Parts: sequence; structure tokens; C-alpha cells
Amino acid sequence: MTARQLTVGLIGAGRIGRLHAHHLTTRLPRACLLAVADACAEAAESCARECDIPRFCSDYREILADPQIEAVLICSPTTTHAQLIEEAARSGKHIFCEKPLALDLESIDRALATVERAGVKLQTGFNRRFDVHFRRVRQAVEQGEIGLPLMLHITSRDPAPPPVAYLRVSGGLFLDMTIHDFDTARFLLASEVEEVFALAHALNEPDIALAGDVAHAAVMLRFANGAIATISNSRRASYGYDQRVELFGSEGCIAIDNAYPNTAVVSDRHSVRRDLPLHFFIERYAESFAAELQAFVEAVLDDRPVPVSGHDGRAPVAIALAAQRSLREHRPVSLREVA
Repeated sequence: MTARQLTVGLIGAGRIGRLHAHHLTTRLPRACLLAVADACAEAAESCARECDIPRFCSDYREILADPQIEAVLICSPTTTHAQLIEEAARSGKHIFCEKPLALDLESIDRALATVERAGVKLQTGFNRRFDVHFRRVRQAVEQGEIGLPLMLHITSRDPAPPPVAYLRVSGGLFLDMTIHDFDTARFLLASEVEEVFALAHALNEPDIALAGDVAHAAVMLRFANGAIATISNSRRASYGYDQRVELFGSEGCIAIDNAYPNTAVVSDRHSVRRDLPLHFFIERYAESFAAELQAFVEAVLDDRPVPVSGHDGRAPVAIALAAQRSLREHRPVSLREVA
């Protein structure tokens, strides 16, 4: 007897859309990707050809109108997410949407209300929750291995900035980059943020400054459970993708280091050295992207709650908006002021 598969449509054939398409067609036997849509027909066709997807189109509404398709992956530009969530929900499709759900809370709230009325599932694409290293830190908290969590330090730096054209529409560093770290902090500490203080600048990055964004930031978060988190961000780390965490507790500490292409360490009379970290997020978090999609597919097929809800998608946006206000007004900002 053949196990039932979840039939899926993909909206958006850019870098992340293609990554998801690859995982759906090669690593997830309980999913069947039937169609891909992209406003650029050539991108949709190329993705379909590379991943052996039966159909492609330039109009996403063809996917939403297809009764064979039970679920959609929204991997289109951020500014389209909320509208597509609403349209997909009204079409009766279950939804996996990349972060952020929108750049403002009003749009997110309308989308979540539509999802609730339609009775469909919505999972937000915060893949780091599915990384084995981050999950080990969460396990240490859940099992009391380090006692009461006191201080969380997150280092998250990209190897190079995205194109300036992207920066002009991304919502800024806090909404397109730090948002992952805001979610990670909530996930690891299992608590909600109450207050945010942010400092940032664009030193040595004139193009980013001209785009109205910042390149380097330090953010401090105060949580409802009393813990404090600090986040260090940069758009450009010359040595590669820098992803480290340390959680200090009353009875101990747990830390995760960068991931490397190998474990070799070269020692000689001049130095002790190793290769650079894995270059960027696709390499560093490859397994977590597959795991988050597997969790979504299983949640739909087995009728279980999704592991990263619409609320989980909304909360980091609220934190990002508070960080923006903090930076603008040079003061700590309570989440009650924005959320």
C-alpha cells in the first residue's frame, strides 16, 4: 500500500524557492511537488526543469486554483507574503511561508485572521529551530542541564551584504537578517521579549548607508523570565558565515561554534590554524531546511500542530520594529509600544 503524499505548489523560484524545491523532490517522500510559479516565467521553467517538477507558470493564481494542490510554499518577495497567505488560505491551501510574514504587524494580523477563519495550517520558515546544534541548546534548557538561563549571547554575521536593490525593499537589517536571531532567542529561552535596546551603524559600508540601512548592530533583549540576550550582527564578515551561541546559566554553560568543512587543524612552528567556516546559510543550515519542510508535511498529513506557528512568525517582526524604534529614538523600547 502506497503512503499518501502531500501535494504541493511552490510560489517563488528564487534562491530559497529552488532550495526548497530540491528538498521536496529529492528528500521528502511524503511530499509531491506538482507545480512552481514565478513572475519570471524563465525562472519558473528553469526550476521545473532542474527539479523535475511537472508544471510551471508565471501566475501564482493557477496554483491556488488547482484542486489537486493541498499546500503551498510561499517563497516570493517579502512584500507579497501577507497577501499570498490570505489568498492561499481562502483557497483552502495549507501554507508554509518564508520569513518575515510581512514588514508590519497590521498585515500579519489580517493574514493570521484569514488563516484562522479558513481552518488551514500556517508554518513560518524559521529553519534554525530545526538545526541539531540549536536544538541541543534548547534541550539543555528544557532538561535543566545548566540551571536557570541567565545570559544568552548570539553572534550572527554574514560573509557579504546582499545587493543594494534588495536592501531598499527588505525592511532593513533587523527585519531581514536579525529576525532569525530574534526567533532563535525566543526559541532557546522559551520566553517572550519584553524590552529591546539597539545600537547600529554602517561604518565602512557607504552603499548600505546610502540605501538607508545599517550594516553592524548590537541588540539587547530583556525577556519575561528575567533572562537577558545580546545579539551581535554584521552584514560583512571577511572570514565567512559566523554563527555562534553561548547560553550561560546558574549551574553551567552551553555553547555552539561555527560549522567547518572539515575538522582538520594544522599546527606548525608559526601557528595553529584551520579552514574557514562554511561560507553561507545554504551550506551551514542545509539539513535544517529539509527538516523544517519535513515537519510541515507531517503536520499536514498527520493533522498535528505546526512547530513554528503564525504567532512565532509575528513575534520577531514586533521585536524588529521595537529595535528600529530603539535605534531611531536612542532608548530602550518596550514591546507593548509596538505590539
